[in-house]
Amino acid sequence: MVTIAMVTPESIQLGIAQGMKTAHLSVTGDGQHFEAIVVSEEFAGKNRIARHQIVFQTLGERMRGEIHALSMKTYTLEEWENSR
Repeated sequence: MVTIAMVTPESIQLGIAQGMKTAHLSVTGDGQHFEAIVVSEEFAGKNRIARHQIVFQTLGERMRGEIHALSMKTYTLEEWENSR
């Protein structure tokens, strides 16, 4: 019998944090749908699609199997500070 671990906001947050340097990171969700706020200088000079690709690559195979819906807001540190 195969057991599948439930995806949690904490497990997604840990996966992102292990794969990239962030200045702020939060993930919320209900087990099916998740939303992440990711602030990283890796996003400097990149458009929204490129930023999302960075996060998706960080999560790797999990995005193809475990994680079904992840929406994101991505910011550089300057954008994040200006948005608050």
